[in-house]
Amino acid sequence: MHLFLYVTEVHGRTFGVWTLLTCTLCFLCAFNLDNKPLYLATFLSFIYAFGHFLTEYLIYQTMAVANLTTVSIFAGTSIVWMLIQWNAHQKSHPKHS
Repeated sequence: MHLFLYVTEVHGRTFGVWTLLTCTLCFLCAFNLDNKPLYLATFLSFIYAFGHFLTEYLIYQTMAVANLTTVSIFAGTSIVWMLIQWNAHQKSHPKHS
């Protein structure tokens, strides 16, 4: 059994669609950082993608470790960054005296 399998056409297309979806969500989120539901949807897109590709590697063994590494770098960095920035972009409500 090889740990380094080649990416099949379906995996390439899946990664392409995920990339397109994530780019769209990131673009929308960047211009609406105070929109908590959109921020959460963008965040969850990274969680779901990372979980999907990790499952493909660990359980189904249909993905090469090099390809998982690429996904992990992008999804992992985004997950950590979005968690760090979770409440950093909320609109402040001025206090009335």
